[in-house]
Amino acid sequence: MTDLTQPGEFTLEYATAPESTAIVSLRDTYGLFIGGAWVEPRSGSYFPTINPATEEHLATVAEGGAEDIDLAVVAARQAWESGWRDLSGRQRAKYLYRIARLLQERSREFAVLETLDGGKPIKESRDVDLPLAAAHFFHYAGWADKLDYAFAGRRAAPLGVAGQIIPWNFPMLMASWKLAPALATGNTVVLKPAETTPLTALLLAEVLQDAELPPGVVNIVTGAGATGAALVSHPGIDKVAFTGSTGVGKRIQAELAGTGKRLTLELGGKAANIVFEDAALDQAVEGIVNGIWFNQGHVCCAGSRLLVQESVHDLVLDRLTTRLDTLRVGDPLDKNTDIGAINSREQLEKIQELVASGVDEGAEIYQPDCVLPAKGFFHAPTVFTSVSPSHRIAREEIFGPVLSVLTFRTPDEAVEKANNTPYGLSAGVWTEKGSRILWMAERLRAGVVWANTFNQFDPASPFGGYRESGFGREGGRHGLAPYLNLVGA
Repeated sequence: MTDLTQPGEFTLEYATAPESTAIVSLRDTYGLFIGGAWVEPRSGSYFPTINPATEEHLATVAEGGAEDIDLAVVAARQAWESGWRDLSGRQRAKYLYRIARLLQERSREFAVLETLDGGKPIKESRDVDLPLAAAHFFHYAGWADKLDYAFAGRRAAPLGVAGQIIPWNFPMLMASWKLAPALATGNTVVLKPAETTPLTALLLAEVLQDAELPPGVVNIVTGAGATGAALVSHPGIDKVAFTGSTGVGKRIQAELAGTGKRLTLELGGKAANIVFEDAALDQAVEGIVNGIWFNQGHVCCAGSRLLVQESVHDLVLDRLTTRLDTLRVGDPLDKNTDIGAINSREQLEKIQELVASGVDEGAEIYQPDCVLPAKGFFHAPTVFTSVSPSHRIAREEIFGPVLSVLTFRTPDEAVEKANNTPYGLSAGVWTEKGSRILWMAERLRAGVVWANTFNQFDPASPFGGYRESGFGREGGRHGLAPYLNLVGA
């Protein structure tokens, strides 16, 4: 045992603290959730979903085809026309409150399953994703009976059937972002989760049944890109909400042009964290770590670019690399783990290719000494310095635990470099001067600007981007508008 009273070096070892998986009961095979019931896919196709931390098979999941999408859209239309659209806001709110409470009651089960299927650390699933998912249902339950007051002088009416496609990085949170406002405003839904993380959406179907949501109000069709394409192109869809890659978002926008379907897109990002010399540097370093490594860079608003004022560059880098050495990479179910598994082998290879490009283009790489698990899809936390705005790692969305560091001298230069990207989703500003925060926020072309914090979300606050980060807002009162026809002056 080390004597901590004597001078000298010592290390502290963490004992493993694995979260039990006994609370999760997986089926061998999952069908599709259509019309309030589980049905076998008309396509006859299935695909496996695996644990990215171990590469072990979890379950076999139905792959919906065009005929399955048609059945789901018909069920949603029937549910909308047969009563859901005519329910009072107060009645709809009761269902949303039930869903929120059931999510809270089963939050541990959902958190473990999200980590098993997605690879993110259990403390993120447990402490961020699930509380926020329930909070969004609570929030929009509160709006359901206030739509007549939400938009002054206009009458709000639901659109009809919404097709919603969500990504793999925050499966439950993205589902709640889309489902809660759609249901609160009187729409019905066909939801397609990501093919690599379908299990929490399928567990959510059980919650919807327990909440006694009328059959067909929410339908869940699992599958890959072809399933999503069939949903987007279906003539019975009135509104499409998509969160995912910019390339797919552009194709959806082109396909829907002229169809009259409503569309909101939440796409990629290349967020800048901007640290001024007067910032509280220890606080800023923690914000940087939270913005890129605690979520493995698996958020489109991840702060994957760090802009540091030259006068404090060395000091920030020293503190940042010291902090980086303390991060623990490994089993996502271990409560001590900071960085879990990359969601899929394909995503890991994409990260590795971009990291290699950074080295080839002359950037300096730093990675802490850490032993990656022998199985699973893992990548060490990575910092690149000596980065120029022309480097691919400074321009392209990496979607992994990789940070590019650039410098600036003046606020004008910081704005110019931060805006030197086709994206416009989010940014962070670290400074003690309130006037500088406001000055920067006015000039940064980003949908969300955080001040002396990063990656803070609240269901009452709208989220969304500009340019190639998409359009439309999710969250708050603004998140209601994409699901409504607003009539009147």
